Amino acid sequence: MAAKFVHCFLLLILCASFSTSMAVLVQEQPLVLKYHNGVLLKGTVTVNLIWYGTFTPTQRSVIVDFLESLSSGKEASPSAGSWWRTTEKYQSGGAGPRVVVGRQFMDENYSFGKSLKNSNIVYLAARGGHGIGAVNVVLTAKDVTVDGFCMNRCGTHGSTRGAARFAYAWVGNSETQCPGYCAWPFHQPIYGPQTPPLVAPNGDVGVDGMVINLAAVLAGTVTNPYNNGYFQGPPTAPLEAVTACPGVFGTGAYPGYAGNLLVDKTTGASYNANGVNGRRFLLPAMWDPETSQCATLV
Repeated sequence: MAAKFVHCFLLLILCASFSTSMAVLVQEQPLVLKYHNGVLLKGTVTVNLIWYGTFTPTQRSVIVDFLESLSSGKEASPSAGSWWRTTEKYQSGGAGPRVVVGRQFMDENYSFGKSLKNSNIVYLAARGGHGIGAVNVVLTAKDVTVDGFCMNRCGTHGSTRGAARFAYAWVGNSETQCPGYCAWPFHQPIYGPQTPPLVAPNGDVGVDGMVINLAAVLAGTVTNPYNNGYFQGPPTAPLEAVTACPGVFGTGAYPGYAGNLLVDKTTGASYNANGVNGRRFLLPAMWDPETSQCATLV
């Protein structure tokens, strides 16, 4: 049996009440993710990829470049590496998590069909092995449905139990199923304020959306791998490093508006992080344990 944690960037609905005689200002309380004294992933974190369904070589390269950007340290600021270094602040001594891309497995024949259950995800993740400090990530193609996908989640992370314990994660390509839910702000939202969609930095709404959700589940995995790390709320539905900051990508963000971002003068694409091989990404805000605030790159 596996413990699972749900991750999805849902747009917030901003509610305000006004008095005819005065406006009441309420001081916002600091957001705190409590540390539950569990093991965190430190040092080298090997990310093994299981590609389920059809992905083009370009799509795979975007994902791999994103992962390699997290620990590269050679890119211009703001960088994906500087975003990832926030996870070091969660570590109670020792080196922070350094991401290394490990083995990659292709399942283009849809060995479990095109409709997957949670148990199928765990079985597929096991193909990455049971290495200590590794995370096995299952990535499903745009024509694959997964239980709960597009209804209450865009990706998950969890861990198995027993002697062969390992951490795993899953993210789906929402391009044809629910881009307004799992690939916002690169698609018109399915509800909430209807602002124009942004141009995806790698020209692929589904895969650029996958990068956002992969960033969320990977940050959650290293800071709360076994459901006893950093989180707020019930352990069955925790707010974690990134999911505690939904819909925020830049300063000045509010429901329906991703925030102040950088824009490529040639393509018009919005981004906030530079990566390897000239890549650009849009990465979500991450909770900073030193400031108890959602930190953005721009």
